[in-house]
Amino acid sequence: MKYIKSIYSLSQQVMGIAAIALLCASCMDKKETKENQEENRAEVNVGMAEKSTAWSQLFIKNEGWFGGDGIFGIPMDGKEFIPATDGTVTLFTFGDTMIGHHDGETLLPDDFLMINNSVGILKGKEPDSEKITFHWKETTEGKAEGLFKPNTPNARPHDYYWLGDGFVNTEGDGNLYIFAYPVREKDTAGIGGFTFEQVGVNLLQIPENSQPPYTDHKQLETPFFDSETQTSFGSAIYVNTESAGAPNPDGYIYTYAVSNQDGTKGLLVARALPKDFVKFGQWKFWNGSDWVANMADAALIARDVSNEMSVSPLSDGSIILTYQRYTMGPEVAIQVGESLVGPFGEPEIVYKTTENDTNKTYFTYNAKAYPHLSKPGSLLASYNVNSFDFWADILKDPNLYRPRFLEIPLE
Repeated sequence: MKYIKSIYSLSQQVMGIAAIALLCASCMDKKETKENQEENRAEVNVGMAEKSTAWSQLFIKNEGWFGGDGIFGIPMDGKEFIPATDGTVTLFTFGDTMIGHHDGETLLPDDFLMINNSVGILKGKEPDSEKITFHWKETTEGKAEGLFKPNTPNARPHDYYWLGDGFVNTEGDGNLYIFAYPVREKDTAGIGGFTFEQVGVNLLQIPENSQPPYTDHKQLETPFFDSETQTSFGSAIYVNTESAGAPNPDGYIYTYAVSNQDGTKGLLVARALPKDFVKFGQWKFWNGSDWVANMADAALIARDVSNEMSVSPLSDGSIILTYQRYTMGPEVAIQVGESLVGPFGEPEIVYKTTENDTNKTYFTYNAKAYPHLSKPGSLLASYNVNSFDFWADILKDPNLYRPRFLEIPLE
């Protein structure tokens, strides 16, 4: 990686001609070896995605949890890019969530309610319905409610959270961190015609070994939100550490943001060391040529991405972005780049969703990938399905609001 600092410095060394010659020969050998490795490294070709029926069926439920969007997958051992084993535990995070029961064909209005966030916990590497559980909170009266509710200094009573990406800070304090977006209802329609708005970017700090409903968690307000451009960090996280299994680790946590600039929903990136992750003044932002302290100076590294997405490594050392083009639409896209800050190639459409073909009110959004759950030679990904006439459509199609999964071939 180009961020790794060179450890070779000769400016303060006194060396003889023979030593210099030996050093130069060694450097040339290393250069040639590196060039040979670059030449011999197999380039990864990305193919058209196919449906993953088994993973999609994992989230078809008729009782309790029966729908949600999101959906980020966090390996609880911190091994982001190491293939899962039978002992791996994956935490799935969801935004708005359906709780209740139905017969698979129709849903009665009194048989469900929507809460604002929940999680699922999968044990193992396979989509086994016997090994996944779903979790939310309940009031003293037994009514379901979201696991997390804003309680920071700037929170208002009726604010709620949608959840972003997260990771386990194994090389820092050991905590689980999940980005959480405080959302507030409003009287007038705003961006996209919706009557709600995001009002910040917060961070959930969940102690190591904590279990749902995570009553011991803390909430941190961050400065990583701008209302004018809707810049919002936490859309994707790349843990570029050795313990995470990153192929070219530099020890930093890379956090990505979406931002409405220059007529596009573009991608920004910041980074911090694991020990500094909650020291927000230590974060640095990529301005197109260097890492700087001011978030306002961050430069777009990709365009037309989705609010939620993923950044993953490929076997040839390159980086792949996975997202829904234009956030909401039928096109699941990827872009391959040279580094975590690009440059990235042109978008490639690897799948076109079909849910809107037969249901004109349905829409699809926020595709993302799951490297640790992927099979060799493929990349597991998902996208969400929703409806512009949700409260009517959910009664006729109670399983509409859930993730659909894909496998993207990597040849």
